[in-house]
Amino acid sequence: MAKYLLLKHYRGAPAAVNDVPMDQWTPEEISDHVQYMQDFADRLEATGEFVDGQALAPEGTFVRYDGEGRPPVTDGPFAETKDLIAGWMVIDVDSYDRALELAGELSAAPGAGGKPIHEWLELRPFLTAPPTITE
Repeated sequence: MAKYLLLKHYRGAPAAVNDVPMDQWTPEEISDHVQYMQDFADRLEATGEFVDGQALAPEGTFVRYDGEGRPPVTDGPFAETKDLIAGWMVIDVDSYDRALELAGELSAAPGAGGKPIHEWLELRPFLTAPPTITE
């Protein structure tokens, strides 16, 4: 099994087919979208492929250490991830092809007008230790 991170973006990814921002959806459209995501996670939980997932609030702060006895530094002159990442899901699947299949299915969550968003999702494998070479 291999773990993959599926990232949903507020912005920063290529535009979705149904590219109506969520803040312009009706309450019913938002509920349908959230229900689709929950049903997807429940189905993967039943197959043992779901590890975890969360939606993220748009507010957040970058923080870094600035030296002994100094307060942490916040934010900076770079693209702010808090503005980009809307949520994530971790899956544990048998193959990269299965991860692609599930990412494609998740991309079809409904959006405005109840139509699939066809949003771009970022699929990233977890970093694993390289294989040990023995002679």
